[in-house]
Amino acid sequence: MKTLLSFGHGYSARALAPLLLAKGWRVIGTTRSDEKAEALRAEGVEPVIFGAPLDDALAQATHVLTSAGPGDDGDPVLNTYLPALEAHLGSKVWVGYLSTTGVYGDHGGAWVDERTPLTPSTRRGRWRVEAEAAWQALAARTGAPLHVFRLAGIYGPGRGPFAKVRAGTARRIVKPGQVFSRIHVEDIAQVVAASIARGGAGTVYNVCDDDPAPPQDVIGYAATLLGLPLPPEEDFEAAEMTPMARSFYAESKRVRNDRIKTDLGVALRFPDYRAGLVDLLQRDDGATIRDD
Repeated sequence: MKTLLSFGHGYSARALAPLLLAKGWRVIGTTRSDEKAEALRAEGVEPVIFGAPLDDALAQATHVLTSAGPGDDGDPVLNTYLPALEAHLGSKVWVGYLSTTGVYGDHGGAWVDERTPLTPSTRRGRWRVEAEAAWQALAARTGAPLHVFRLAGIYGPGRGPFAKVRAGTARRIVKPGQVFSRIHVEDIAQVVAASIARGGAGTVYNVCDDDPAPPQDVIGYAATLLGLPLPPEEDFEAAEMTPMARSFYAESKRVRNDRIKTDLGVALRFPDYRAGLVDLLQRDDGATIRDD
């Protein structure tokens, strides 16, 4: 039986799991709480509390996906499970790592692709570069084909702007020249599923839609869809923001996604934020879009 072991089975991996379960796969997902474990079990995923022994699961896994974000002490999966991974990974085990386009750093709104040098300008971006390198080193030692997915800002069900727009708390922060790339979570799922189906040698994929856009445009379009007034514009330099929120504006770039189309044959369900927001509104979504 094809079996996916998913480390840090969170938002993106939970969108992938139904695609695999529908094809008869077994999906094992790690989580850090009993409450989340019960939620995963209800979705057909076999939960394991992160930190518990996973030698048996790894021995049965035909595919391994890791979504856990690194910190200043490194990658949590490698910190916890490196000996077991070294023992069980091999050339026949597909390995996927969900990274971020933050590894490219700031390019002043210019285009980047998978060949662009990694020059992160934030601490989180540097952690991701280090984590990618650590997983690549593991893949080289074990012979496992590593597929790195560099995700743009993720949105989807539970992560849309409509609640804040309705409540009048949405903000249109304007920084001249600022653009972000984004991706709907269901398009992340189909890209990873396409890579799994293709197999082959490991590579790197940028996972983003076709339309990098200023963040204020997204909020403005959400307001237009709701028939509400546009939230007032706020100058970035003068706006009151948390350090975390402000750090999202430290980098501006347009990310190319040609490889997921040419290599994997993916046709995005949501090729731009407009299509994505229309979909979320039809689902009556109500949380916040994230550009991270």
